Amino acid sequence: MARAPEPARHELPAIDEAALAAARTADKLLDAARERGSQRWTDFLATVPDHLRDADIKQLLVVIQRTRAAYGNKDSIRDVLPPDLTEPFLDQLDRLKRALLRELAER
Repeated sequence: MARAPEPARHELPAIDEAALAAARTADKLLDAARERGSQRWTDFLATVPDHLRDADIKQLLVVIQRTRAAYGNKDSIRDVLPPDLTEPFLDQLDRLKRALLRELAER
């Protein structure tokens, strides 16, 4: 028996809106990294906004996991970029992950 195709992101407004909000904040973080001359975080964040805007449901989980790794104990994005961006971004990633997991659990 064939599996039903995954719904498109626009068919899941809570997930799509959460991902787009996180992408907007990621854009701001990328700008802040560039302004501070932080090549490490500029490189790390370079693809994150587009991935948050364009990834499908399953890919979003990978993007979140990879991006959340920036909040490590030793080498953290918090050490370089302003908390008024890093903390909301972390909250947005967590909110997006919860919405994704709820959606996947309902299938």
